[in-house]
Amino acid sequence: MSTTPVMSHKPRGIKWDRVALYAVLLLLAFMFLMPIYVMLINSIKPLAEIRGGNLVSFPLEPTLEPWLQAWSLAQIGVEATGLKPYFANSFLMVIPAVLISTALGALNGYVLTQFKVKGGTLIFGLVLFSVFIPFQIVLIPMARLLGELGIAGSVKGLILVHTIYGIGFGTLFFRNFYAAFPQELVKSARMDGAGFFVLFWRLMLPASLPIVVVNIIWQFTNIWNDFLFGASFSDYTSYPLTVALNNLVSSSTGVKEYNVHFAGAFIAALPTLVVYIVSGKYFVRGLMAGSVKG
Repeated sequence: MSTTPVMSHKPRGIKWDRVALYAVLLLLAFMFLMPIYVMLINSIKPLAEIRGGNLVSFPLEPTLEPWLQAWSLAQIGVEATGLKPYFANSFLMVIPAVLISTALGALNGYVLTQFKVKGGTLIFGLVLFSVFIPFQIVLIPMARLLGELGIAGSVKGLILVHTIYGIGFGTLFFRNFYAAFPQELVKSARMDGAGFFVLFWRLMLPASLPIVVVNIIWQFTNIWNDFLFGASFSDYTSYPLTVALNNLVSSSTGVKEYNVHFAGAFIAALPTLVVYIVSGKYFVRGLMAGSVKG
């Protein structure tokens, strides 16, 4: 007579370390999301409700009027133009600066890792040093340069400034990524007759998608959120969105329209939020790939 062993199922105990981990993560998520919640809720409240003092309550009478005022009717400078034209200025500034600095950074990283350049280590050190130069140091020399080139106070001038500053970060990212690129593939391509640009365009660049995404997101966020260069090198017609938002808030006289200010701040932050929501996971993957390869 055979007997089947009975397996006893012991109840699993509570893993308090996991509970503590999730509790910390929830707390951090709450701390990061709370400002966004406050901005969004108060941007659709009438001003009278905000004056009541409860900033975290839901609006009793939701309205999109503050968003319309921030977008197209807010008083900025001497004309009621709103944030709309300056939103376009930021895109006209960001897109060329990001693309040009990414291309130049990729070329620099390619040359510094795949070719024997005399003084290459020194050159990379100097390029890397540019990443740590405080913005305030270059304000006067950059203003003189933009004046000599005839592009001071224009979107073109801002594109040049941000492109120059972006080259250092781009070179750092791509150099670290290309440093451990499989040399067998490079040698094989050279034996097949691949020249400088063919090797870069056909082999190196297609394999660089993770670090390209990292660089684009990094540059986009830094340039979009920049205020100092925008305030220093632009005029009324070429203000980026951050400067226009500051003018919107500071130009309010008499009654402070906090709901309009909240709406304007959310409009200014929306592109970077969308970028991180859509491609945040690719940013983390690319950053890890670059750090491992470097």
